[in-house]
Amino acid sequence: MQLLLLLGALLPAQARYDPTWESLDARAVPAWFDELKFGVFIHWGVFSVPSFGSEWFWWYWQKERRKPYVKFMEDHYPPGFRYEDFGPLFTAEFFDPNRWADILKASGAKYVVLTSKHHEGFTLWGSKYSWNWNAVDVGPKRDIVAELAASIRNRTDLRFGLYHSLFEWFNPLFLDDASNVFKTRTFPTSKSLPELYEIVTKYQPEILWSDGDGNAPDTYWNSTGFLAWLYNDSPVRDTVVTNDRWGAGSICKHGGYYTCSDRYNPGHLLPHKWENCMTIDKWSWGYRRNAQLSDYLTIEELVKQLVETVSCGGNLLMNIGPTHDGCIVAIFEERLRQMGAWLKVNGEAIYGTKPWRAQNDSSTPGVWYTFKPKEDVVYAIFLNWPVSGTLILGEPKTTLGRTEVKLIGYKEPLKWISLEEEGMIVAVPQLTLSQLPCQWGWTLQLTNVN
Repeated sequence: MQLLLLLGALLPAQARYDPTWESLDARAVPAWFDELKFGVFIHWGVFSVPSFGSEWFWWYWQKERRKPYVKFMEDHYPPGFRYEDFGPLFTAEFFDPNRWADILKASGAKYVVLTSKHHEGFTLWGSKYSWNWNAVDVGPKRDIVAELAASIRNRTDLRFGLYHSLFEWFNPLFLDDASNVFKTRTFPTSKSLPELYEIVTKYQPEILWSDGDGNAPDTYWNSTGFLAWLYNDSPVRDTVVTNDRWGAGSICKHGGYYTCSDRYNPGHLLPHKWENCMTIDKWSWGYRRNAQLSDYLTIEELVKQLVETVSCGGNLLMNIGPTHDGCIVAIFEERLRQMGAWLKVNGEAIYGTKPWRAQNDSSTPGVWYTFKPKEDVVYAIFLNWPVSGTLILGEPKTTLGRTEVKLIGYKEPLKWISLEEEGMIVAVPQLTLSQLPCQWGWTLQLTNVN
């Protein structure tokens, strides 16, 4: 016993965080998040039933009374139909969490974030704080969160995360607090905060993706108090990663990593860890039955998003929206598998990398750099195949007889010549696109450069 006490006294005490932004912001984002680089966002809920226009369907129909949404309801549903009546139609009969896990694994993603509750207030678990407006009581009659978490953890190496909306558009408790200019706090104390404690304790997500502050400050949500518990005493206190959406004014300023805005891709290096959360469907996070083929980003556009984001120190969180019956439609599955095929070849230039001293090349547009300091390797990812047979790189400083250049997926080293102060010219193999190791972006591995 004395030996145990002595060892305990010698071990460093775990850092404790106070419920202040000054203290909480001092917590480093756990290293695993920066290493993994790429995740998949899943927006799924009752909004997937009408699957028209946007996941903000309820708000646009009932609050803003936008004409296309009003007309859609008048044309297709009887008078008096309420949004709540969509709940039983959220059936999820084709939801197969094992299939979802296998598709996510094939995408090359290393983490996944599921919407546990969007602004409509419907929870994908049987929350005791959302009586009769959750996936166990209504619709699927299944605990979606538990099932997907189990499949992800049993079948893949992906980290499991949850999105949670702080506010709910039409919850009367929130509306009452808002009418009192948030001087009362009935909604967060009786609904939103208990849900957060519930999902963390029950499902132990390693990403907690907060959203939807309803224009209320973080003091209304008691965000600092919750985050102090999350970092100090929760079951995921050592590994959990959070974002920056914890109250009006906190985005891109407080919390864990920064999101700054939806589809945020600054194109330059930021001093703080950040994430580009974006959608394969250009216009919506939820599934849309009325989407056109041109509304979906191509795999070339998605690879470009990934490469630019990682080169500038960010992570990419790429969103899909399943159907109300639980299907990941073919175009989303294709894009996910295409990304996985690209990463299978080029993943060493993405996973575990750091930003280099130059993010992109001054001489050749469409060339982006990443770096592995321990291996002293720089990766030059070029998004366009040089039809001339050569590639001019203006950023690397080379040494004849020492610098080596390889095309990832191609066996032989490449020939290059120095342009002295201007950089280098690399001779790429004379291959057709069908002969290349991948189709949507190519990576040069440069060793011993400055």
